[in-house]
Amino acid sequence: MARLNDNYLKLAAGYLFPEISRRVSLFSEANPNADVIKLGIGDVVLPLSSAVRQAMHDAIDEMATAEGFRGYGPSEGYDFLREAIAQNDFGSRGVRIDPGEIYASDGSKCDSANIQEIFADDATLAVSDPVYPVYVDTNVMAGRTSNPDANGRYGGIKYLPCTEESGFMPSLPDEPVDLVYLCSPNNPTGMVASREELSKWVDWARANEAIILFDAAYERFITEDLPHSIYEIEGARECAIEFRSFSKTAGFTGIRCAYIVIPEELRGKDSKGNSVPVSDLWSRRTNTKFNGISYPVQRGAEAIYSAAGAKEVQANIDYYLANATLIKEGLSKAGFTTFGGVNAPYVWLKTPGGRDSWQFFDELLEKTHVVGTPGSGFGACGEGYFRLSAFGIREQVEEAIDRITKRF
Repeated sequence: MARLNDNYLKLAAGYLFPEISRRVSLFSEANPNADVIKLGIGDVVLPLSSAVRQAMHDAIDEMATAEGFRGYGPSEGYDFLREAIAQNDFGSRGVRIDPGEIYASDGSKCDSANIQEIFADDATLAVSDPVYPVYVDTNVMAGRTSNPDANGRYGGIKYLPCTEESGFMPSLPDEPVDLVYLCSPNNPTGMVASREELSKWVDWARANEAIILFDAAYERFITEDLPHSIYEIEGARECAIEFRSFSKTAGFTGIRCAYIVIPEELRGKDSKGNSVPVSDLWSRRTNTKFNGISYPVQRGAEAIYSAAGAKEVQANIDYYLANATLIKEGLSKAGFTTFGGVNAPYVWLKTPGGRDSWQFFDELLEKTHVVGTPGSGFGACGEGYFRLSAFGIREQVEEAIDRITKRF
């Protein structure tokens, strides 16, 4: 009988979002007439913009000709997309990123999971708590941890508490680590790191020869004067990898397109102490395990940088941010303590009456038929909190808040 990877057996429970789906399915089966409003999983609801659709249609028509047909494309992405990203996402903000430092992918979830493969098996890491579960679970699967404790925390990972008292920002590790996962705007809390905060992390990483894995998947939702990229901080090219996504920005959750940035200055050490460009390893992994994003999808992603595409994408982002405002203001007026919802599509709230996160999830579903995400699913420090997503149809969001404020 084939042996299995025992590290998978360390995972304390099923992945958070399938567990939510399981509970909602059971409730719906028992209550078939219930009008369930889902503000849990952060999936978009607005259709693809016309500019994106047209670009994809044109690309498909192009591939319907002998002259325009394309088979395997470059694994790292077509130049037209990488150049558009470099110019619009970074150059427009005065940030120097070369197109060759950009690697197109099928999603930031995949990138943030796969990046750990290029680091040593015994690499040490730190994560904020609460945290996007993928950062932790993939390192558990890779064997970098022991079994979880009673709070669901794994030995081998340095947890950095993000509490209300700290503004939900993590403190610097009090011991050396090789890798640190940071997410800004943060999922789940919706908080954004300031320039001062990121400068502190970059200085620490450079001094400790650590690498920051910076998840900026929600940067387009930032409305205030805050950094959109860690590369806006001097010295970050020497110590940081950045993840970006078109999923929430342009509605690509079902289309799949994202990218990762690895500057040429970023170095790691091999077992003999030799300095090695990190991008060389990622390029090797990409070309070995990945055949790239389809041509029509990359043309669709390029279209969001056109004048029409940019306008349409911004309109969708504004729609979701208006939803976030409705959720935040509605719950605050009803007496809930809320956070986030200004520079991110998520509202983080305290569960009322001292309820634990899953207890509030079940009670919310039972009383109001509204689905959210228990904070404890993001880590021990998420207990007692709850996440609501602004990715919903406006009328449903308004109805959900009306139900909640009437029943709690």
